Amino acid sequence: MVRERRSPPAGGWRKAVHAVTFGLVHPGESAAELRRRELVARARTHVAGGHHRLAVLSLKGGVGKTTTTVALGSTLASLRGDRVLAVDANPDRGTLSDKVHLETAATIRDLLNEKEQIQRYADIRAFTSQSPSRLEILASDQDPAVSEAFSETDYREVSRLLEHFYTVCLTDCGTGLLHSAMRGVLGLADQIIVVTTPSVDGARSASATLDWLEAHEYGYLVRGAVVVLAMVRPHGRSTVDLDRLEGHFANRVRTVVRVPWDAHLEEGAEVVLERMHPATREAFLELAATVGEAFAWPR
Repeated sequence: MVRERRSPPAGGWRKAVHAVTFGLVHPGESAAELRRRELVARARTHVAGGHHRLAVLSLKGGVGKTTTTVALGSTLASLRGDRVLAVDANPDRGTLSDKVHLETAATIRDLLNEKEQIQRYADIRAFTSQSPSRLEILASDQDPAVSEAFSETDYREVSRLLEHFYTVCLTDCGTGLLHSAMRGVLGLADQIIVVTTPSVDGARSASATLDWLEAHEYGYLVRGAVVVLAMVRPHGRSTVDLDRLEGHFANRVRTVVRVPWDAHLEEGAEVVLERMHPATREAFLELAATVGEAFAWPR
């Protein structure tokens, strides 16, 4: 019996007409606005079971894996009302902590050493740093000799702690698939994201990652995986056929998302959503919506 309130247009001539007529004339939302509303709704999908683990993988370094982790996590955190965390599980010197302004020098090793003291969210918050998007980061040790000791048991113990306080957890993995922690990452993952560049060697590395996963009983993760083609230059000189490359991966995984080249992300510094090009933000919104759909699937 209550008339539905329609949202005012977000921009363009529709917003101008709505403002000039003091809301008496409502030209409706554009196709782009409706598309964005639909993507946001998918990114906000309720998490079945209360906790969802995303593993971000790549056999090849320098393809934008860590940047993708932070940008995706920031997009999800900015849209959702629950807590989103990114964990650095790189056995070497991880760079996840370089992508946000650090609020603490504490690392994942410090959290493990004091795990018995964790009773509430405020306790675990002392070990994380938070970006303006509300994404939290749990950094790894900067000393590779110490990081190498991070094992499958350690990762599972950290995951056990985190699942009580966070709804979505993204794990930024190392480039190797054989180190101990990776067994824990893959064994607990609900969904994986494989990041690659639109190049021949990048595509081969991504395909090798999928081959290895299928050969080691992780085929279910491959079928539900998302492949990210990162840093696609719209006017570049690459001779790689992007449509053909996308089709190659689309036959093996759930979907493929292209992320365009972005001057802000290429800086390699802190990731700030507002400093990205609108097309890049739109691509990460599409990625957030795509992974968000799987939040409703029980493990």
